[in-house]
Amino acid sequence: MSNKNREELRGLGQFWTPAWIAKVMVAYFLDGKQKELFDPAVGAGAFYVALKELDKKRQIKFYGTDIDQGVIKEAFNHKIFDNKSVVEMRDFIKEPPMKTFPAIIANPPYIRHHRLSTDTKKLLKQISYKYTGCDIDGRAGIHIYFLIQSLGLLENGGKLSFIMPSDTCEGVFAKKLWSWIGNNYCIEKVVTFESEATPFPNIDTNAIIFFISKNPRQSVFEWIRVKKESDQLLNYLLNKNCDFSDLEIIKRDTEEALFTGMSRRPTKKSQYKYRLSDFAKVIRGIASGANDYFFITRQKAEELGIPSKYFKLALGRTRDVEGNIITANDLKKLEEKGRPTLLLSLDNQRKEDLPKSLRDYIEIGEKNNLQHKALISTRNPWYKMEKRESPKFLFAYLGRRNARFVMNQADVIPLTSFLCVYPLSDDEKYINKLWQILNNPKTINNLKLVGKSYGSGAVKVEPKSLANLPIPEEVIMQAGIEPIYAKEQQKTLQKTLFEFAYY
Repeated sequence: MSNKNREELRGLGQFWTPAWIAKVMVAYFLDGKQKELFDPAVGAGAFYVALKELDKKRQIKFYGTDIDQGVIKEAFNHKIFDNKSVVEMRDFIKEPPMKTFPAIIANPPYIRHHRLSTDTKKLLKQISYKYTGCDIDGRAGIHIYFLIQSLGLLENGGKLSFIMPSDTCEGVFAKKLWSWIGNNYCIEKVVTFESEATPFPNIDTNAIIFFISKNPRQSVFEWIRVKKESDQLLNYLLNKNCDFSDLEIIKRDTEEALFTGMSRRPTKKSQYKYRLSDFAKVIRGIASGANDYFFITRQKAEELGIPSKYFKLALGRTRDVEGNIITANDLKKLEEKGRPTLLLSLDNQRKEDLPKSLRDYIEIGEKNNLQHKALISTRNPWYKMEKRESPKFLFAYLGRRNARFVMNQADVIPLTSFLCVYPLSDDEKYINKLWQILNNPKTINNLKLVGKSYGSGAVKVEPKSLANLPIPEEVIMQAGIEPIYAKEQQKTLQKTLFEFAYY
């Protein structure tokens, strides 16, 4: 229906629900008990179209809200809505309905936190406290608050059907969110998708459908994995006696799922004895706040006349590393290609104590108002750079089927496309064996247990999550090394990392 471009859709967080998914989500309510269905992000009316098709007797009334007047007007022009529906312009986050509902359904807008205004973030924090009694991490997107507020508006015994990105279970906010949901609601079914069956094939995120009711918690729920698009999932929810070979259906322990993350396959808490944190410390790469300014080519540094002692060798993007090792020769090749390899790394020196070439460059930054940028403005002086010792290993922050730990023989400092991995021992044999362990396919395969999954096989792993990476015991035994718990090793590392903090 809509001809909006991708950037407009991203701004509003709009990703239209496919018809086959809309029917699946509506089918959850067709038990004769729900008399009204509320959609807080009605959009083009996909769920109402599905409701009209499945609710033949038209027993369920429909109420929807949205902030996009153009989309609602277009839906009315196409006669999507009729006299069994009420649709109004309303901001669900700012002005939620003053009533509860027996059934709520939504594909909420997917707007990530960095696109939200300061005022909106304050309101979202209030919503979190109102319903959950705690503060959800500020990196949660607005879709998380649609879920929280919708659950808060459910009647006792009511049902909710939401389709969400997998970060709902994998984000830094997930533990608090699902602790609240698990203690106050009943998770009845969860649907995940193989890549061949993804509802949003052109969107770089994995979808997950939650079927939740406001009833006491159950010890088990149905975890369903859809292998390919078909009518089988709909038929299953409609209790039809059909072939379900396109589905993997598991009776899953609720406590285990809340611990593991419902977007991931079941695991046992005691399945893995060792974690990466038993062998190394993990910290994010340097966040410069303005790579175009601080991270430059050697040629530009020479043209500016800034002495080399004010720079550190650095690496900015994962595709600049082709294999599992980065060497000084590799860095030289990057310089020959015109890639930046130098990070301006100043301390809190006074500007007047710096050479003229550097003072001039700082003034260029000030003319461009770099000192007022969010991250940079927290530093004093603003041109002061974060500090890192060169890590033995680099880990790609976001990998597409090529996740790997890179041996850092070039002695570079990574920017935020990488994580820094510091072994707990300086012994060369230990470091080489640990490198082999970390790049073992069985270890790499476990990244999906701690990372945030995206479309096309991408996995994003935060520092704390990578530290929690399970390492198979047989891989450790084959390498012939043991975890290091000795206090002297911890003290050595603390000296190295005294200025560092987890992201």
